[in-house]
Amino acid sequence: MESSPTTRYSLLARLVQPSDEQAWREFMEIYEPLIYRQARRRGFQDADAADLCQEVFQAAAKAIERWQARPDRGAFRPWLFQIARNVMINTLRARQRQFNATGTSDARRLLEAQPAEDEESRLLDLQYERQLFHWAAQQVRAEFREATWRAFWLTGVEGRKPQQAAEELQMSVGAVYIARSRVMARLREKIEEVEGRGSAE
Repeated sequence: MESSPTTRYSLLARLVQPSDEQAWREFMEIYEPLIYRQARRRGFQDADAADLCQEVFQAAAKAIERWQARPDRGAFRPWLFQIARNVMINTLRARQRQFNATGTSDARRLLEAQPAEDEESRLLDLQYERQLFHWAAQQVRAEFREATWRAFWLTGVEGRKPQQAAEELQMSVGAVYIARSRVMARLREKIEEVEGRGSAE
């Protein structure tokens, strides 16, 4: 079982301390897959996308204290994604300069093919919610018996009817509902530890 709940603001406060390895590990478990997917969608190869994640987190580590000092600048997630976007654009522009010297325009096409900011923002929010769900599921999975978890997964994730799950798991339909409810409540609780009500988003 993990220690005390961590709200987003308290996690950000801990990130200001570079020596807080647990805070940075938790932060990267949630955000690294999002930044990586964003880079891959923009045309970066696997190794380049991984390198870019490191650049984004280095930039965020340098700037996190300034963000903390000025929360009026806006929510955290858009701030982080703007850093990622800037790093990607700077990388693509550097490539474009290199390609222009050799007479190619691949980087220009990549830059021009980027989605509109509103569309990108919606997509990032959806990916964040999915990543946060998977992270929370990994964190709480060991707290439940296998049958309880399977009842939740079959009905809550795979969309099976409670009757089907009950037959497969040899449980009563009522027990399936109870299992799903218990797991969902714990997942909500775990997500709220990270999200926090009135948090930095």
